[in-house]
Amino acid sequence: MELDRDVAPEYPLSWQARTLTGLMRHTFKPASHLFLRHALALQAAYHLGEVLPIRTPDHVTVNPAEFSACGGEWVRGGQDLDERKVVLYLHGGGYFSCSPRTHRPITWRLSAAARRPVLALDYRQGPVHKLADSLSDALDAYHCLLERGYEPEDMIVAGDSAGGHLTLATLLALRDRGLGLPSAAVCLSPWTDLTDFPRRANRWQDPMLPAGRVRWLARRWTDGLDPRDPLVSPVLGDFTGLPPLMIVTGSTELLRDEARRVAERARTSGVPVTYEEWPRMPHVFPILADVLPEARLAFRHMSLFLSAVAGLEETSAEDEAVA
Repeated sequence: MELDRDVAPEYPLSWQARTLTGLMRHTFKPASHLFLRHALALQAAYHLGEVLPIRTPDHVTVNPAEFSACGGEWVRGGQDLDERKVVLYLHGGGYFSCSPRTHRPITWRLSAAARRPVLALDYRQGPVHKLADSLSDALDAYHCLLERGYEPEDMIVAGDSAGGHLTLATLLALRDRGLGLPSAAVCLSPWTDLTDFPRRANRWQDPMLPAGRVRWLARRWTDGLDPRDPLVSPVLGDFTGLPPLMIVTGSTELLRDEARRVAERARTSGVPVTYEEWPRMPHVFPILADVLPEARLAFRHMSLFLSAVAGLEETSAEDEAVA
């Protein structure tokens, strides 16, 4: 499979997707617009996510993990995984909500797709903590994996939404510090631009995210920071030297254009990017794989991407051996 390509899946829109996006448009989106206006609402959203029922199949195992200032969990999506390799997963939630637990519908399927364990990191979040704390936790976890004997080429970093932002910031920080980079990264609906600009594209089409609340969060998390710093707004970064990227987004998402911009900037820096824009899919739709057939198909695409990355690495190793 060619790594550097744009994909617009042409699967017919399922009735499940039609129903769910309509429900989101009339419930989740107006609720977010109404309630996300105060720090107390951010704290309440975090606790709400922790009481939601999350079920995983019997073949999935979840074990706690401890990493310096934060915790996390090891997720294994089946048997016969390659324990020499790992995915470091950084969950989304706007830097104020969700956790490794809420994102198990993604992490166990990603483990199965990548054929390796997933370390889902419970990094520090707002409103108590800052963006720098979240990035520090991600870098600490990466260092810890290196100390445990994982080679950089045997690691993948992945994340969704704010976790996609943290994924890109982690890659840029690792590169700038001269550390070994993972073999690939996967970003699902990444939030990449925290500058204070009005989002007009898909403002009304997005069934989930209200543009005003995303802008409010960006202002809150960048208070006292330079929003044009690439570690704050990765879309403005220089991607030279980064590993292959896979970016998955929906065509009607509020954040779609900044995902496109990351793909374009990365390609101009020589980074191969598999950019997938799924018609009419909501924000971070792979987390809905229990109900959306399109989401389950997205994990097959991720598996193909990671297999192509592995094939590229094998070819490079053979070339080096011959040289």
